[in-house]
Amino acid sequence: MAKKRVFISFDYDHDAILKTFLVGQSKHEDSPFELADWSIKEHITHDWKSKARTRIKSVDVVCVICGEHTNTAAGVSAELRIAQEENKPYFLLHGYSDKSCIKPLSAYSTDKIYTWTWDNLKLLIQGAR
Repeated sequence: MAKKRVFISFDYDHDAILKTFLVGQSKHEDSPFELADWSIKEHITHDWKSKARTRIKSVDVVCVICGEHTNTAAGVSAELRIAQEENKPYFLLHGYSDKSCIKPLSAYSTDKIYTWTWDNLKLLIQGAR
């Protein structure tokens, strides 16, 4: 079975370590996914949303890693909105087990933040949500 291509959206200023953790999990031998790692941290140009849309359109699923400040991360909200507009499946992942994690502003009230465990992540990638 082909691995699912995943776009990760996260608050670069506060949660970069979480991205590193997810990259590590993607390298597990039994990982059902590969990351399309196109984080945009260089100087943000006027067309960054267009670039993000192109990248999001090319993946199978979008993973939004939620942290304590995700609601203030405009880029995360924009990327999630793009995923919604493109009808891309997505899920919200609770980044820290010991902290309150907040949804991005563009999340729907019905969007659940899922617990981040290896088994749960594999299920979420495969569509169990």
